[in-house]
Formats: sequence, structure tokens, C-alpha cells
Amino acid sequence: MQKGVVTDMYLSDMNKEQLLSFKAEAEAKYNDFKAQGLCLNMARGNPCPEQLELSTDMLKVFDDGNFTMENGGDVRNYGIPDGIPEAKKLFSDMIGVNEDEIIIFGNSSLNAMYWSIQCAYNLGILGNKPWSECEKIKFLCPVPGYDRHFKVTELFGIEMINIPMTATGPDMDMIEKLVAEDDSIKGIWCVPQYSNPDGVVYSDETVKRFAALRPKAPDFRIFWDNAYCVHHLTDKPTLILNILEEAKKVGNEDIVYIFGSTSKITFAGAGVAVMGGSRANIDELKKYLGISIISYDKMNQLRHVRFFGTFENMCEHMKKHAAIIAPKFNIVIETLKNELTPCGIGSWSEPQGGYFISFNSMNGCAKRIVSLCSEAGVTLTGAGATFPYGKDPDDKNIRLAPTYPSLDDLRKAAELFTVCVKLASAEKLLSEM
Repeated sequence: MQKGVVTDMYLSDMNKEQLLSFKAEAEAKYNDFKAQGLCLNMARGNPCPEQLELSTDMLKVFDDGNFTMENGGDVRNYGIPDGIPEAKKLFSDMIGVNEDEIIIFGNSSLNAMYWSIQCAYNLGILGNKPWSECEKIKFLCPVPGYDRHFKVTELFGIEMINIPMTATGPDMDMIEKLVAEDDSIKGIWCVPQYSNPDGVVYSDETVKRFAALRPKAPDFRIFWDNAYCVHHLTDKPTLILNILEEAKKVGNEDIVYIFGSTSKITFAGAGVAVMGGSRANIDELKKYLGISIISYDKMNQLRHVRFFGTFENMCEHMKKHAAIIAPKFNIVIETLKNELTPCGIGSWSEPQGGYFISFNSMNGCAKRIVSLCSEAGVTLTGAGATFPYGKDPDDKNIRLAPTYPSLDDLRKAAELFTVCVKLASAEKLLSEM
């Protein structure tokens, strides 16, 4: 195939002979990659070693032998299950709540979300009967979305309802209608800042409409996973409104649980997770927490406080992260543009923050693309993972995670990915002829 002849055409405009030629060239390139014996991973949003190194000095904060909190307590001892006061101050600034509206957990915000679902399921919310005693429980799930969210609700046998994402957030018309009519709908998963995987930032109108929801179920809760609230890739990020403040304005502050963590700020396996909400919500959950645990790792909480000092310092720290990973996002996006735009195949997000790029192939091609990549040594998140039950109705969405590989490895992985997209797309079109 002569360069610039057929490859400058959209695949949809090619005749069978041209498609066969295009497919043959893609297969040749694909086999070249297979021969390299690659072993690369773009499946999960893991920080790379250079990012982890940014926080290594945190491990030295107790070198002076001082383990004392501002109130005189020793963080090496028992007590304070809901978090030390210094940590509440730092992280309340991060997620936008008051210091009496927050709980400090261990290292996992996913665990905090799971625990919150578990409490609602077994014990109920603010005097309402436990979800386990309800005839039916449903949850709204913006799609594409975060696979681990969906696994939690699936485990509890909660029926999940797909809600389409838009450029400004989930389809609010659909959400408002559903929650107003059906008291078996108990919650919704949300990643409002740089949604996983699309990178959408919820608009002011979307946040206000969430805050003003009037569900038929009195124990409906918005699970507001603000995991990427400080994970910007630009110097002038678009920020979201504070949902708890907006809910208070309309007398609806109990409607939301807010989550966050430092898992991709400091150490992915040894960060600090937090949960915020109204005083009523937090006081009830603190009661349950005090029965289930004596305390989380207060040394780790104090390490984070001493390392950052202030939320402003944390934001400055995150600029160092952006300097490391923004070029990686650029590599993937530029490769997609250069290789796929001339062919007229695929569409993708260009996020301004977060950890993922969302790619949409031709319908019916995502599983094939992921399989081809795997056979050639590049691991991607499974096709369908961004939908409840792992079922993408169009078999088109693939989540790409550019952060962990080195720049050189990422270039190879991105190029291989585009070769697989070309091959799978040509196969699909030929099968329809």
C-alpha cells in the first residue's frame, strides 16, 4: 500500500479492495509489534514511580521523635476513630466541608464508600429502614463510569440503571424524573471533577440540580466521589461548585456523601481517605464507626499534615504531578490524532485532569481491540468495564490509563493501540460488506 493513497481516506469511504489492502498493512504492523515481546500495562490508573518519589520525604517527618498532636495526644496510641483534628482541618479544605462534617478513614476511599453502602444496607439511614428490608433497591450509574463503583452495588444485589453522560455531566432530566417517581432508587454514583473515564467536569447547573434533587426515597444519597479534585493537568482548571454548600442553600444538605483521598497525591497504597457530609449524616456514621474501629492510622494522618501543612501547599505539590503526567496524556492524544483522524475511526476525550482517556471505537470493536492489544503485550482495562455488569451495549468504550508507563513505553503502547483499532475497524467493515 502506498503511503498517502488509501490511508488518507476514511475507512467508511473505502471499497472492499482498499479495505483489504488497509487491513493487510495493519496486520503487518501488528505482527511487527507482536515480535517485540512487549509487556506494558495501561489498565489501571496507577501513579508512576516518579510520582511516588515526590512524597518520599513524608517518611522522614517523625525523625525528630515527635509523635504529639496539637492537643497533646500521642498518635501512636489508641483513640479518635473519626480522625485527628489537624487532619480534619487539612482535608476539610480539600473536599469543601466544615471540620465537624468530615471523617478521616484509612488509605482507601473505595473502602469508605463500600462501608457507607454497607451501613445503609444493614442499618438504614437517619431512621429509615435498612435497604436490606426493602423489596427492591436500585442505583443510578452514569456511563461510562468507574468499574469499582459498579462492583460495590453489584455485590449487594442492587439493580443498576445506566444514565448517559453528557459534556456537562450526567443526564439530569433523566435523573430528576427517575428519582421523583421511584422510591426504590436509593443513590447515584458520581465522579464530578474529571469523571472516570471521560474526564467531564460537572457544570454549575448540573451541581445545582443535584443539590436540589427531591427524590421520592427519603434515604436517597448522592455518592460524590471527588477523587480528582486536585488532579489538574492545566494551570487554569475548571473547578466544580461545592455541592454541600449548594444543598444547604435549598435545605437539602443530607442528600450527599462526599469522598476523597490522597491515594494519587502521595502514596497509592498508603494515603488517607476522607468522607464529608451534613452534620446529621456524619454524626450517625461516626456512631457506627466508633463501634467497628478504635482508630485508623493516626501516624499516617499526622505524616500528611506535617508534610503538606496547608491545602495550598497540597495544590502546589499537585503541580509537580501534572508536570510528570501531562506529557503522557499528550503522547496518547497526539498519537490518536495522527494515526486515527485521517482514517475517520474512533473518538476520544482530551481531559484537563484526572487519570484517564476515554476512547470510543466503532460499535462492536472494543472487545476485539482489547484482545489484540493483549496478544501483542499491552494490557488494557477490559472492554465493558466502564458499564454496570461489565456490559457495554455498544461494545465501543475503552478506558486508557497513560500515567504508569514510561514515556518510551507509552509511545509504543499508544502506537500499538492505534494499529489494533485500525485492524479491528477494517475487520468490522469487511464483515458487513
